[in-house]
Amino acid sequence: MTQVPEPIEGGHTPSAADPIRVLVVDDHALFRRGLEMVLEQEEDIEVVGEASDGAEAVAKAADAVPDVVLMDVRMPRRSGIEACTAIKETVPSAQIIMLTISDEEADLYEAIKAGAIGYLLKEISIEEVATAIRAVHGGESYISPSMASKLLTEYASMVRGGGKRQVPAPKLTDREMEVLKLVAKGLNNRDIAKQLFISENTVKNHIRNILDKLQLHSRMEAVVYAVREKLLEIT
Repeated sequence: MTQVPEPIEGGHTPSAADPIRVLVVDDHALFRRGLEMVLEQEEDIEVVGEASDGAEAVAKAADAVPDVVLMDVRMPRRSGIEACTAIKETVPSAQIIMLTISDEEADLYEAIKAGAIGYLLKEISIEEVATAIRAVHGGESYISPSMASKLLTEYASMVRGGGKRQVPAPKLTDREMEVLKLVAKGLNNRDIAKQLFISENTVKNHIRNILDKLQLHSRMEAVVYAVREKLLEIT
């Protein structure tokens, strides 16, 4: 059944034809301007505002009601992670991508806990930024492969050094485990569908079931949970 988008507080009613509304947040004006200039070349993306720190980002997000927020982690006045938490409270529909030079696992973990579903290093190509915007707008997580590898390795180490679980983890089907393992490798829905010879809709259904069973909210949280609970073996 096709779902009709509901009006968002502030007057903006999304539709399939609307461009993706993006707020750019970074304390370096030159980087912000360069990113905006490139994104403005994308027909399906519209930059609706910019901010130079976390405090300004929260105010601009409440005013512009963006679909996606591109935000640095470390900024003056209020960090990107603090701003992420506040924006998710004020504009729950906004999807947040951290775009940063920080490759610290702690920053990535805190960003995920704060509600970000994307984490990209600034070394990536600008084309990948646009791809990430479209992915998170469609409900997918998007993380730089090197950071995903670091995070999963860290959790695998924690699992090896930890004790046994007190409560059994929810049972996932064999197919759900296959999907989860491919998500952990950084594959998107289309690539997972091709590898398993199933449709993208079927992949989405499997991911929805996985999140429901694990009582989690994002793909990345599911991967972290699965490693911690020894549902996945990450070497």
